[in-house]
Amino acid sequence: MRVKCVICDNVGQLPDDLPLAKTLRNRPIHTYMCQECNNRIAEKTIARIATGNFIFYRSSQSIEKDF
Repeated sequence: MRVKCVICDNVGQLPDDLPLAKTLRNRPIHTYMCQECNNRIAEKTIARIATGNFIFYRSSQSIEKDF
């Protein structure tokens, strides 16, 4: 399955039998993000959390326990 990253517009290839490929086929609202963009966003989020100015807006008590 051909996929395109929503951030950097790189076109990649996913095997058809992956659960992610099935999710993207069956639910078009879901988007694909390449591993490089995913890692970059994760690093920047961790850096923002470390500054102390980042606020988690949590919606329910059960989710808060997971953090």
